Amino acid sequence: MKKIIHYILIIGLFGTFSCAKRGTISGGLKDTIAPLLKVSIPENYSTDFKGQSIKITFDEYVKLKDINKSLIVSPPLAKKPQVLPLTASKTVTVNFLEPLQPNTTYSLNFGQSIQDHNEGNPYRQFKYVFSTGPQIDSLTITGNIKDALEKKADADISVMLYEANEKYNDSLVYKNQPRYITSIADTITSFKIDNIKEGKYHLIALKDRNGDYKFDPKTEKIGFYNRPIQLPNDSLYELKLFKEIPAFKVFRPFQNSANSAVMGYEGNPKNIKLSLKKGNEIIEVIKTKIPKKDSLQLWFKPFKLEKNAVDSMQLSIQNGVYSKELTFKIKNQKTDTLLISFPKKILDLSEMLSIPVNLPIAKIDESKMKLLNKDSLAVPFKVIYDEMELQVKLDFKKEMLERYTLKIEPGAVTSYLEQVNNKQIVFSFETKNTSDYGNLRIDIENVKRYPIILELTDKNGQVAYSYYCEKETQIDFNFIKPELYTLRIIEDANKNGVWDSGNFLEKKQPENVIYFPKDIDVRANWDVQQSFILK
Repeated sequence: MKKIIHYILIIGLFGTFSCAKRGTISGGLKDTIAPLLKVSIPENYSTDFKGQSIKITFDEYVKLKDINKSLIVSPPLAKKPQVLPLTASKTVTVNFLEPLQPNTTYSLNFGQSIQDHNEGNPYRQFKYVFSTGPQIDSLTITGNIKDALEKKADADISVMLYEANEKYNDSLVYKNQPRYITSIADTITSFKIDNIKEGKYHLIALKDRNGDYKFDPKTEKIGFYNRPIQLPNDSLYELKLFKEIPAFKVFRPFQNSANSAVMGYEGNPKNIKLSLKKGNEIIEVIKTKIPKKDSLQLWFKPFKLEKNAVDSMQLSIQNGVYSKELTFKIKNQKTDTLLISFPKKILDLSEMLSIPVNLPIAKIDESKMKLLNKDSLAVPFKVIYDEMELQVKLDFKKEMLERYTLKIEPGAVTSYLEQVNNKQIVFSFETKNTSDYGNLRIDIENVKRYPIILELTDKNGQVAYSYYCEKETQIDFNFIKPELYTLRIIEDANKNGVWDSGNFLEKKQPENVIYFPKDIDVRANWDVQQSFILK
């Protein structure tokens, strides 16, 4: 009987082991809880602060992420505080590396830089406030940010307050840090500055690319309120960010070929006047724009120099009050040859045919140019030469589903170097059906002041179609490509046909831009009518 019982027990044990399930050890639910603040020394919102450091202790190990970028100290300090440790710890220490101002309320906004060590859960928007005086300043200013031209404002904007006192002048924005500052995150367009003392302030916003809280007009956008603000008040302020057009200036040209030089510039070159000399000889010069660059190409007739010889050209530049005298070297180089490029294979019904050339054109003989349709019938056209863009354009009435052939006979085009096209050039291109395009009619209401500019921008924010409106209330965009468009209206205050940016020193705000709140879907073979009531 004992042996039988023994065997039964052994069999039972084997059965138990054989029924056990295989698996892995589970770590439990994922930690999604942010660290908790246990204590800060001195206590948050303390007054009469006399030390040079603060300590903030949490209930678990934390790490610092992008602390140098995320930490916003207001008022700003000349030397950024030292934040330790760089490794995981339960205590974060902030060491101030310069004396603090007396009777001043400081706020340290850590953003989301303090996170738990394991899962990276942030202690969101933690702000530590203290005063070196007997009280905490408690006034607030609020508002929102928008871009002056684009529909969507830039991310990471700094909003700043400068004290409006006898020490303030506009040049401080370029070289001094503000009294108070806050930062706007990527997805937020509203701002709020807390812990401000009573007084009068200048309100300014910056797209502060280098993080120094100073305005660099070459690379940064600025927005400003026109007059000082007296606090306390409960007003809501709007700031429009814009990129200033820099004051006009040019850079020394350099020779590009035997017959041209390239000259870089800043600002607007529209009214530039040039005078070119070689010694006492006045040289005719033609200027054209280099696409997508702030540079002009200067064309002149080539000079024959001795082999390896170098000579000088003197260039005088005038643009409004700006004037400059420059000298650049020239030597023997290869002379450019006239080239006429092929235009588009498909021509939209709403555009002119553009033929790029590589040299300024002196003469176009229209009698040596023929435009034929698919039935070999002549199509009347008008030639328009755009010298600045180096484009020969043909304006003619286009028919749908038509195939055109453009023949440019020898001698039709003569460059300023007296070169002609020696061979016949033949271009063929087509048009689409009207059903491949859409038509958009805009009914405008409540226009306060004309003229206005209507623009349709594509998904990349580029202007696809534009109309200059002097009095009309109904505008048609016909034969436009099927696409999702953004509609905006520019109030052309100075009537120059383009949007004008602002200028901080001149206290000039940019021209007003009004966006239609929704994108407009233009589909093929559809007619869309849209009312735009301006507010």
